[in-house]
Amino acid sequence: MWKYCDNLHNIDEKLKDFDITPRDIVTGVSDAMTALKMPHPLHLHCNNLGVQDSYKTVLATIDALEGRQIHLTHLQFNSYGSGGKRKFSSEAPRLADMVNSNPNITIDVGQVLFGRTVTITADGPFEYHLHKMTGSKWYNGDVECEDGCGVVPYDYKRKSFVNCVQWAAGLELFLLVDDPWRVYLTTDHPNGGPFISYPYIIRMLMDKDFRKEQISKISAEAGTEIPLKVLEREYSLEEIAIITRAGTAKRLGLTNKGHIGIGADADVTIYRKSDNYEEMFATPAYVIKDGEIVVRDGKVVKQVFGRTFYVKPETGVADIQGDLEDFFRDYYTINIANYPVGLEYLPNAQLVECGE
Repeated sequence: MWKYCDNLHNIDEKLKDFDITPRDIVTGVSDAMTALKMPHPLHLHCNNLGVQDSYKTVLATIDALEGRQIHLTHLQFNSYGSGGKRKFSSEAPRLADMVNSNPNITIDVGQVLFGRTVTITADGPFEYHLHKMTGSKWYNGDVECEDGCGVVPYDYKRKSFVNCVQWAAGLELFLLVDDPWRVYLTTDHPNGGPFISYPYIIRMLMDKDFRKEQISKISAEAGTEIPLKVLEREYSLEEIAIITRAGTAKRLGLTNKGHIGIGADADVTIYRKSDNYEEMFATPAYVIKDGEIVVRDGKVVKQVFGRTFYVKPETGVADIQGDLEDFFRDYYTINIANYPVGLEYLPNAQLVECGE
């Protein structure tokens, strides 16, 4: 709808000129992934991101999925309501309850961090809204028939009521989702902030006194309204390992990642114990990648290259090759031969097996 200078506001509105709704798309893609026996569930960026009452779209989407496996990405950005004097509130507790009561759901948070960043997303309406709200420059690029990409610089401010609610909503999701195997640490890099700030986030999760100190520095008005102010939970080191490593590997179907058992890759990080968890996680004693030491005493000592993971379901491209060629010929400005990325371009490609 963005290509029509319009937008959809609920999951049952039909796309212009197409007899299809967001509900149809989400359930259809989820069913297709099940049929293809993919090793992971649908990774879903919900509609109406970043606006008041966006949480209602999440609840409606979960209801539409009827128990299908789903991963909801950067859920913090869809955790907003319209309560309070400012008509902007955190509905993270409501969404956390939803996650706790639906074992088919996993989420990553998309934690906001104070300071300057650049938002980069294919969510065109969100970037346009951000541009109009802030007056910042907006870059938008449309790519063939597939998608678009928007870029808008942004500054999350400690004294901004809205930014403080966003910051708090992410932490509330972390602290209110009971099962660490179903909530993962992300900042939606770079949209919420840089991933190099993970140690700071980890400290807030593990140290409630430090978290309260950070709350004291935000907008006083927001500080009195956010549910975060009464939360006492502290993460354990084991829970941090789950939300940063083990949980994500398991959900992605990467059986050789996220553990140190038989058959696991020799990817190990060793920390020197400290009461300052931010410093501890920011300066590991050793980082070992594929059995090679790449970081020693917080300094990079060797460069190694990672892997590109891919899947190859039994129902492959060959079954629809003719239809794809016709579609490209009718609607694209490039030939289909220019579109795929072959394995010859991926020096360390690794196949992830689909299910039985």
